[in-house]
Amino acid sequence: MFLILAQSNDPGVLTYFFQSNTAGQLIILALGVFSALAWTVMIGKAMELKQLYDLNTRFESTIEQSNSLLELAQTKVFSESIPYAALVKAATHSYFRAVEIDAPDTDQENAVSHAENALQRAVADQSLNYERKMVLLASIVTGAPFMGLLGTVWGVMDAFGAIGLGSTASIASLAPGVSGALLTTVAGLLVAIPSVFGYNFLLSLTKKRVIELENFASSLVDRIELEDTASKRFQ
Repeated sequence: MFLILAQSNDPGVLTYFFQSNTAGQLIILALGVFSALAWTVMIGKAMELKQLYDLNTRFESTIEQSNSLLELAQTKVFSESIPYAALVKAATHSYFRAVEIDAPDTDQENAVSHAENALQRAVADQSLNYERKMVLLASIVTGAPFMGLLGTVWGVMDAFGAIGLGSTASIASLAPGVSGALLTTVAGLLVAIPSVFGYNFLLSLTKKRVIELENFASSLVDRIELEDTASKRFQ
């Protein structure tokens, strides 16, 4: 059926595809793979960020209901699959380790500073998780138009080269090769245009989630410091 469409005189995408040279056809097929990959990354990343936001929101609500975060950390094991929980686990683990090592002459500022340093490392690790796969999407956004342009230039070069070697030169003999070559540019733009919109949206959303992560870490340090100070007053 594809061959019948290719041999017909009716213009169409399949006709232009079979009029392309081998390099152009391979580039179009590669762009099709990149398009599927880009949509998979965009949809998956959007769902992942939504899931992490919901998990963080529920976890934050849970710890806000607790009177003492430090006591809660001693009795409950936090799941590291939740970014906020991973921050709490890293901060409280470092805090209790500093208290245990320095006991009984524990310096309150020293223990809190250990927790703050652990939080900075944890925030950096979680930020990398948030930005995961964004480089792949950025590469597709940047590379797709150039791949399309490469296919077009190559196809036009072949079309003019064939006319130069032939005995006749006319629009009728040139048009099929040029139209097939231009299809690669269209394919590159069809991949790049939705990808760039998706990339910009996901990039802004990722930055927002990272800022929320940093704000939570800052409030977490304040809470640990306040609870540590309060516990020393009652000792």
